[in-house]
Amino acid sequence: MTHRTLKVALLGAGSVGAQTARQLIERRAELAQRIGADFELIGIAVRNLHGHRDVELPQQLFTTDADRLIDEADIVIELIGGIEPARTYIERALSDGKDVITANKALLAAHQVDIFEAGRRGGAETWYEAAAAAAIPIIRPLQDSLVGDRINRVLGIVNGSTNYILDRIDTAGITLEEALAEASRLGYLEADPSADVEGHDAAAKATILAGLAFHTHVPRSAVHTEGITQLTTEQLVAAKRDGYVVKLLAIAERLPAEPGERDAVNVRVYPAMVPADHPLAAVHGGKNAIFVEALDAGDLMFYGAGAGGVETSSTVLSDFVLAAKRIVRGAPAEFVSFDANLRIADISEVESSWHITLHVADEPGVLEQISAVFAGNEISVRALHQEQLADSAADASLVVVTHRATEGRLQRTVEQLAEASAVRAVIGVMRVEGD
Repeated sequence: MTHRTLKVALLGAGSVGAQTARQLIERRAELAQRIGADFELIGIAVRNLHGHRDVELPQQLFTTDADRLIDEADIVIELIGGIEPARTYIERALSDGKDVITANKALLAAHQVDIFEAGRRGGAETWYEAAAAAAIPIIRPLQDSLVGDRINRVLGIVNGSTNYILDRIDTAGITLEEALAEASRLGYLEADPSADVEGHDAAAKATILAGLAFHTHVPRSAVHTEGITQLTTEQLVAAKRDGYVVKLLAIAERLPAEPGERDAVNVRVYPAMVPADHPLAAVHGGKNAIFVEALDAGDLMFYGAGAGGVETSSTVLSDFVLAAKRIVRGAPAEFVSFDANLRIADISEVESSWHITLHVADEPGVLEQISAVFAGNEISVRALHQEQLADSAADASLVVVTHRATEGRLQRTVEQLAEASAVRAVIGVMRVEGD
């Protein structure tokens, strides 16, 4: 090894940061051999010098002076999280020509255009494999392995916390409230769980994946986002009874255009029913899984740990080795391109299949009235299930599963059903995917 020793700055020492620091120290010789040059962890920037760490690290590495570390470093690893000061640190490092490794999905979803532009100005590269699915390698397959293919759809489970909750409901038969309490007790949820349970974390990751899959910048604000907190016990029971498993899905999809027009892309996050024999139904606990549907390669599935300090540090270290090798070789930085510039489609343009649960009057003519609503909106019914309500001799529960239709027409149908005289209430509406 004749190259000078590379200097590495680490910002943040939380769960992922502490594990990354430990491995940089303990595996220094092994990683240096792979890089072709030695490196040194010159410091770890933290807010509290004496805060609790998941692993024991040399105290002399800790500092509150992140700016000094950035000035001295060749490579900056940002694992602080959040928007600020992470954005300022990253853009400063990139503008100064220093490669940055980050797992910050919220920041990338909100400001990736500005971050990538800072890299272009400084001739430095942003590495973010850990930002989309923790330990699952999905960024480089989309960016490199499939760059010559045409990706039509990315579909998956990208939030381990909500998957744990929904899996416990399905496998243990507990309620949503019980599953939320259990997940919180076991550490799957933060003190403020809204980023997970309201779908925001999954939406940020979907934004990142869509940009790579379709070479188009999709603003976070354009991602239709629904969480799991509005799910009802009746919906979850009906899903299992009808042979489905409920999962919180992130979907990025290319919508083919008419001849002479541009294709569009839609990105969305919502809870959906998947058939019990679908591979996504078998994703248990806190695991993640992502399907990529490509024109030539066909269907590809990526599965693994979607969270965890040790697991996520694996992809951070992978990015570090690649960034260091780039510097040692003197290779130019590579930049993400959004030059396809596909039109961003509203969710009303997307075709879906819906599972609709109604409380209806148990009397002649009800099915005819409801069928007329579906027919009036040109929506075909695929399956229908009716049963008497246990607490009412005059009412029944009616479940309707539709064939695929645009979300706009399905939404109008539900609104009209709610106004129909035979319908006591629309109890639940959920999309069906993967059938």
